[in-house]
Amino acid sequence: MKAFTTLLVFSLVATHVFAQTLSIKNCEIDIKSSFRGLSVVNDSVVWVSGSAGWVGRSLNGATTWSFKQVAGFEKVDFRSLYAFDSQTAIIANAGSPASILLTTNGGETWKSVYTNTHKDAFFDGVDFWDKKQGVIYGDPIDGRMLLVKTIDGGKTWQEFPDAQRPLLEEGEASFAASGTGIRCYDKSLLMISTGGKVSRLYSTTNFGKKWTVQSPPVIQGESSTGIFSFAFRNNSGILVGGDYLKDSLRVQHIVLTKNAGKDWNAPTTPTRGYRECVEYISDQIVISTGPSGTDVSHNGGMDWSFISDEKGFHVVRKARTGKLIVIAGNAKIGKIE
Repeated sequence: MKAFTTLLVFSLVATHVFAQTLSIKNCEIDIKSSFRGLSVVNDSVVWVSGSAGWVGRSLNGATTWSFKQVAGFEKVDFRSLYAFDSQTAIIANAGSPASILLTTNGGETWKSVYTNTHKDAFFDGVDFWDKKQGVIYGDPIDGRMLLVKTIDGGKTWQEFPDAQRPLLEEGEASFAASGTGIRCYDKSLLMISTGGKVSRLYSTTNFGKKWTVQSPPVIQGESSTGIFSFAFRNNSGILVGGDYLKDSLRVQHIVLTKNAGKDWNAPTTPTRGYRECVEYISDQIVISTGPSGTDVSHNGGMDWSFISDEKGFHVVRKARTGKLIVIAGNAKIGKIE
């Protein structure tokens, strides 16, 4: 019993110290872009994308960066980004015409591989299951969610048939705040969140032939409210958001599930207001960020404490292979260590 008690105390102290020492270390950049697209491939390769057509790449773990504006797209906002490696990446812009671009030479040149000229076309996020299969989603066109898929690594894209695109309610759309309103899990599970006057969570395992729809108890009812980001790890999941017009509001802005969405509960100690991105670091460690600050939980999202009150961050991602954690926002990029 004495040994157990000692071990428990040591564990609690270690957790407390880690929570206190976790911090954001900003990188030196001079690009005036609002970065919302972020893809951390491994502990070395990281890509960011943002407003004014800027795309950045680091090959040394976000320590130094090279940036380039995409030729012909200097006025668009690339909020959706997925990088496969140091040479190959996909970007998509928010707004019409909505375009998807592919690079295979580290961002030196980009090829337009899909364009939607509908006045309501607006991409919100992208994710892939593997090196071949992926999906990009967006705001509704004629009442149905915009969905396009690739099965060849982004070289070509096909729109989902209308019958496989969810019919959304009036005022229901999505937020391209951090590109994390879409997640591809396992070999076939696709999950997508919506927000606005109606905010829901959609999932399918067969490219939309059948959708399961959940209505978590998050704040909604206005165009500025709803789910902005979500993440799942096994059967546990966390949804974050709020009202971006009321940044400090702490009402139904974060909810948790431990049983794949059958039940949703508020955390004991929530994040400090509206958040745009949430990311699992491990089974128990979760980080969430937004314009007013960045928080961490060490118990799966039940209790949150601050990492930083630094303003202006939008997105945080962990390396798909590795331990690197990168955060990005308004003309800033950092590492969380």
